Amino acid sequence: KLKHSHRGYGLMKINTQRLIGISIFSLLLASCGSEEPAMPELSFEESLQEQLIKAQPGDVINIPAGTHQMTRSLSLNVPGVTIRGEGMDTSILSFKNQIQGAEGLLVSADDFVIEDLAIEDTVGDALKINESTNVVIRRVRTEWTAGPLTTNGAYGIYPVQTENVLIDGSVAIGASDAGIYVGQSTQIVVRNSRAEYNVAGIEIENSTFADVHDNIATNNTGGILVFDLPNLPVQGGRNTRVFDNEIFNNNTENFAPEGNIVGSVPAGTGLMVLANDSIEVFGNNFADNQTAHALVVSYLINEIPYDDPNYDPFPESIYIHDNQFSNGGQNPDSEPLNMLKEATGQAIPDIVWDGMVVPGKQPEEILCIANNGGASFVNLDAANGFAEPSFDSSVHQCSLPSLSVISLSSASQ
Repeated sequence: KLKHSHRGYGLMKINTQRLIGISIFSLLLASCGSEEPAMPELSFEESLQEQLIKAQPGDVINIPAGTHQMTRSLSLNVPGVTIRGEGMDTSILSFKNQIQGAEGLLVSADDFVIEDLAIEDTVGDALKINESTNVVIRRVRTEWTAGPLTTNGAYGIYPVQTENVLIDGSVAIGASDAGIYVGQSTQIVVRNSRAEYNVAGIEIENSTFADVHDNIATNNTGGILVFDLPNLPVQGGRNTRVFDNEIFNNNTENFAPEGNIVGSVPAGTGLMVLANDSIEVFGNNFADNQTAHALVVSYLINEIPYDDPNYDPFPESIYIHDNQFSNGGQNPDSEPLNMLKEATGQAIPDIVWDGMVVPGKQPEEILCIANNGGASFVNLDAANGFAEPSFDSSVHQCSLPSLSVISLSSASQ
């Protein structure tokens, strides 16, 4: 019995110790938590960055309504992705407090769509798309909300070295270079969009086969620019149609940073064609551009030296027809044009050609004018130091073959 009793006591002692151990272990678990610590919830910015990094072709990344604060550049390099908001005045990515990166959103990806959102107050360019094919930018607003300042980013909507690009129903405000800019690209359509309070409203530069139509360009320094510049990887800009646009009141003082080529654009310019070929300008309404409605000039007019042996500085085959012009040239922001106005006592004519002739070409091969409702004209004779400007447009009363409609691939419609 005693042995039995001792055995029972021993068992009881072991069980008691086991119970005490279990209780202590339970308390330790309770104090430390029985599950893994919860990860902190991602901010919207972190979540968006993660979605862009992990994106797969076919993904749609949604930007909900609201103003979302961004502190760093965003980037995407996966093809076939759509970024979609709930409206350009509803879904806003604000970079007002940006501390890192040169752009708002940088995309290097084919078959890319961005629509129905805004990008505001970036340190540099707002939306840059680089070396991409089949790009759709639809109902996107880029804006610097403090107004036209030299410290604003250079470009709003900025596809460069791209192919098959559609910019549709978009808005660009406040860029210190160009609001809507397409550079070194081909097969381009810019339509139904508005550019306001930029240095250049809409700019097609060193590009081929572009249609720019049914847009509003107002309150810029220059409304629409079609440029070809030296020392760029892609040259030979040509075949752009500028038609059915409203180009008016582009009189904002030039606020481009010093040294920028668009810093030479006079405030009050409606349209400027610089060193580009085969440009057709028709069906536009020009009004209240106080330097000149339409300028056709050589790169040499800038008196900026260049050392590019492959560059052609002269415009050729420019066809301006069936436009409306009203109330322009009243207060030119240009020394030669001011001298002309003082000499004549008249407003600057609607269509201004600098008079620099391509060697071996006739004037009518440079510029043809037709059916512009009695629009006035001047040849500035810039090659001879503006010595003998001519208002005789008879040699330019000619026509050129209409350029072809730009048809984008189905992926870019």
